[in-house]
This record gives sequence, C-alpha cells and structure tokens, in this order.
Amino acid sequence: MKILVTGAAGFIGYSVVQALSRKGNEVVGLDNINDYYDTTLKYARLENCGIKKDSITWYKFIQSEKYPHYRFIRMHIEDKQAMQMLFANESFDVVCHLAAQAGVRYSIENPEAYIHSNIEGFLHIIEGCRNNAIKHLVYASSSSVYGLNGNVPFSEKAGIAHPTSLYAATKKANELMAHVYSHLYSIPSTGLRFFTVYGPWGRPDMSPFLFTDAILSGRPIKVFNNGNMLRDFTYIDDITEGVVRIIEHIPAPDPSWDATRPDPSSSNCAYRIYNIGHSAPVPLMDFIETIEKNCGKKAEKEFLPMQAGDVFQTHADTTALQQEIHFKPSTSLNDGIRKYLNWFKKFYNINE
Repeated sequence: MKILVTGAAGFIGYSVVQALSRKGNEVVGLDNINDYYDTTLKYARLENCGIKKDSITWYKFIQSEKYPHYRFIRMHIEDKQAMQMLFANESFDVVCHLAAQAGVRYSIENPEAYIHSNIEGFLHIIEGCRNNAIKHLVYASSSSVYGLNGNVPFSEKAGIAHPTSLYAATKKANELMAHVYSHLYSIPSTGLRFFTVYGPWGRPDMSPFLFTDAILSGRPIKVFNNGNMLRDFTYIDDITEGVVRIIEHIPAPDPSWDATRPDPSSSNCAYRIYNIGHSAPVPLMDFIETIEKNCGKKAEKEFLPMQAGDVFQTHADTTALQQEIHFKPSTSLNDGIRKYLNWFKKFYNINE
C-alpha cells in the first residue's frame, strides 16, 4: 500500500513509519517539526529513519537513506492548498493521521494552536480523503475524550460528553467529523484512543521523561493530586503494533447497529473507534517507584494539587481490540521502563 503518515517526526508517527516501511509499504511521512517541545529529538527521530536534517526544507520530498520506499516532506496540515496538491499528486491508498497539537495543559494556555492544527488540519485531511478515493483513514484520538466519565474500564460504547480540556474536545470533534465524512461520502475511518503512551523516543513533556530526567539529575519531581491518580501506561511497541494491524483492518458498516440505541463506537456506515491501552492502570506512586528502581535512585517529591484539565484515572477496555483485531498490548511496566531508561541514558549520554 501507499500510506501517508502525518506526524512522522512525532513519538508514535516515527515508530509507525518504521513498522510500515519494514513491511514493504510505500510510505510518505509528513511533519511541520514545530517547537512545542525540543526539535532536537524530532530531528533525531527523522535521522534514525534515514532523513538527514541538513536536507530538510519546506515542501520538498526527501528520500530516506535507510528505507528505500520512504519519503519525508515538511509541511503544515493547516496549509489547505499544499494539502490538496499533496493528495492529488500522490494517490495514497491509506492515510494514517497522527499529527496534532498535543498536550492537555498546553491547550488551556494556547487554545488557538489546537483549533488550527486539530480542527482545521483535520478538515484538510478528511477533505483530501473525500476527494481522492482513500480506502481507509486511520486517525489518532485520545483517552482524554472520556473526561469526567467515572465508569471504568472506559468502553468505546460509553458516552464522551464531558471532556475536561480543549485538547480532549478537539479529539472528540475529530471523531464526530470522521463519522460525518464516513456517513456522507463512504470513507472508511477508524479512530484510535491511545492511553498514556511511553517508551524510547518518548515526548519530553510527558511524565516518564520528566520523572526520569529529574531523578537522574537530582531534582525534585512534581507529583500532582498528591500522587492519587491512576494511568493506563501503554508501551510504544504495543501501540505501533495496534496501529499497523488496524490500518490493514478496513471497517465495514455494522449490520446490527440500532439507531434507537446508537452505539457510539460503530455505525451503519464504515466507521469504528478502538481503545489501544494496556488495560492495567497503575497508581502514580507505583509508576514513580518503578522508575526509581530502574534508575537506582529515590526521587525527591513535591506534592501538588490536581492540575486543570487533568483526570483522576484512565483504564482502557480493550475487548473490541482483542475480538476484532486479535491483539492486546502486553508489555509489562517494568520491562517498558527498563527499555525506556536504557534508551534515555544512551540518547542523552548519561553515564553512571
């Protein structure tokens, strides 16, 4: 297949590009390489995929020196004309849309960035799909859409009416927009609700990095809600395996879908939503302890109240993923943290 992967310099996108390339697909990676977090890491991911930093310029395809069927282009998904030209010229079979303005707390401070990237950019993606006979649109949603929902584990069949951040609201909007285009234009679409992804090459604005960096540097870590939180930490390789399998699993209309009792995870059109999570929530203090053990150091902790936009717990119900995709994330937290720490020390040249 010929597959467009947006967010190709991002944490998940970088891993998905490699997995798809190794399977022999023709892959086009797209990213604007913004400075929401340190671009050094983004360029390093690209370099590891055979895309040399010095060769990257705006709106120019760069051939990978590592994967013969991978090309990268630096582009904004918010650029309507450029996106129209990209879709028209490249004739993609599948779109894997992972680009977005990420971050729950950042969305409170910079709401415009989320509307531009996550709403306007998503519109350009689905318009490209509509006008170019895309066989399958796979896109990143988030566990944050569950918001104030207290029924755990979170099921795709549950409502998501009460998000607690603008980031979550934009992800919910993406799911709604995708359904409209699946309904009106018969575009098969699959939304993936990721649960707290971590692992090598992970984002520096997320807790695994913040905790590890602080512990190894001897700085205190910030522990929100006084440590009284649970997260369904999911290792990057499990996320990637799930994404690749779902790309190959094109949804069909659900013949049992009942409009009088509408299931929000499926439809009478080719539309589907899946959770991808480890389905084993970990108390935040246990998570910190696992990092401490693997670092061989204790953390100095600064206990703080819950942050605006945050939620108490996440817990994925992965029944649908297991039944329909025949996959369940399985990497243990200790194994995942050990692999992450080994990468962290090597990448940041930390010698103990």
